[in-house]
Amino acid sequence: MLETTELEKRYKGKAVVDKVNLYLNEGESIGLLGPNGAGKSTTISMISSLLKPTSGEVHLYGKSMIKNPSDLRKMIGVVPQDIALYEDLSAFENLQFFGRLYQLGGIELKEKIEETLQIVGLTDRKKELVKTFSGGMKRRINIAAALLHNPKLVIMDEPTVGIDPQSRNHILETVRLLNQEKGMAVLYTSHYMEEVEQLCDRMYIMDHGKVIASGTKTELQQILSEEDKILIQLNAPCKELVHELKQLESVKELEEEENQIKLITQRNSGILMQSVIAAERLNVQIVDIRVNSPSLEDVFLHLTGRTLRD
Repeated sequence: MLETTELEKRYKGKAVVDKVNLYLNEGESIGLLGPNGAGKSTTISMISSLLKPTSGEVHLYGKSMIKNPSDLRKMIGVVPQDIALYEDLSAFENLQFFGRLYQLGGIELKEKIEETLQIVGLTDRKKELVKTFSGGMKRRINIAAALLHNPKLVIMDEPTVGIDPQSRNHILETVRLLNQEKGMAVLYTSHYMEEVEQLCDRMYIMDHGKVIASGTKTELQQILSEEDKILIQLNAPCKELVHELKQLESVKELEEEENQIKLITQRNSGILMQSVIAAERLNVQIVDIRVNSPSLEDVFLHLTGRTLRD
């Protein structure tokens, strides 16, 4: 349905998006992950024809988005990262305005407004001014505006940033409804790994403008399949123990958080016994030890050196 080929955007000679190749099938939900500055929003802007690439191509149903933007934009709904609404208009009036931009009118437009308001759960607030809404409610109206013209693909750029838990849950349910029940394809970016895990069939991980890994959750976790994630809970912080563990060859990554030490190590490395012996020698008590398979967040940290929210 959608495919980018060697997509690139340069500013002053620097590649902000560097030869990105990705695809999305009809009815599929794809996650685009990356820390701040990875190039996600720029990639989305090029895919939706809001920004012209320096080089490369975007195809939707086999047609060039760059050469045929007017025709293909009708198939795409975009939910931007920044709220794009008129504060002094009501929810209904905002949707009426955006609907007319899509060349909708009359009874058809009124029916679409009512339908999208029901999808985002704000039918009872349609006559109220947007400036009286919470941040989460504004984001839900933003989503409604992107759905008025029945797009085949909806692109959502971090739609749950800075909102209350109730609105966040409602947005996630809306995305699930659009994808699983209405068959709408979704391209979704987020700073919350759990959202992408819940909603997306496949994921692309970007860093420094490049796609550095892609696949299903299971496929990405296989990147660390030969390793264990170990959580060591201490009765008190111990810098000496942290220093000793960092020196061990089998320790791939180490993160210290208050009284807890998180390790990614080679499987069957004997690190548990070494940790216990070192703790006894340093007179620090180990309260709990857990060994887990690495999570998607661990894979992301391994690939980028940063957490998703950095």
